[in-house]
Amino acid sequence: MWGRRKKAEAAAPVAPKPLKDAVREARIEAAERSGVVVDLRNAELARLELLNEALNPLFADIPDNIELFDRGVSKGDSPQLWIDVIAHVEMGRDKRQYRFVQDTRYGRTVLAESYEVPEIVQAVTRYVARRLVERERALSDDIALGRHTAQQALQSERRRRRWRTFRTLIYGMLLGIAALFAYVLYTGPTP
Repeated sequence: MWGRRKKAEAAAPVAPKPLKDAVREARIEAAERSGVVVDLRNAELARLELLNEALNPLFADIPDNIELFDRGVSKGDSPQLWIDVIAHVEMGRDKRQYRFVQDTRYGRTVLAESYEVPEIVQAVTRYVARRLVERERALSDDIALGRHTAQQALQSERRRRRWRTFRTLIYGMLLGIAALFAYVLYTGPTP
């Protein structure tokens, strides 16, 4: 009475929630967390698409006969904007910073990091220019190397022809001598 509880009421244990209710609450929490992850991934993808559109003028200037670059956005666990086979742009840990990286034989190298699209566009422009110059050098080296290799192959083929001609002459002479010897033996003096 007067606000006092009975001992029986105070000692009554709190009934545990059924497992079904606990599973439902866990699913709701997981859905809220995955919704946040999906929103972050969509935001990353949208930022990479904006950068991809900003790079359109750069890639429009590259001649069609140069198939060095293969640009595209990959939509995986961590979306990436691929510039070529070894370089791509990904989002930093805070999902707002762009990271332009290149895979090398010594590991991954960060070429540029920025929160601003124009800075990354400049970094990609410098990278594309370097790759085009490397391609030109490789092709010019191939021409000089190709001439030298072609001259060596031509000289080697001439030597082979000379030896082949000489061997044919020797085999012909040996065959002629053998035929003459066989003829003499076959038609030799008869008594």
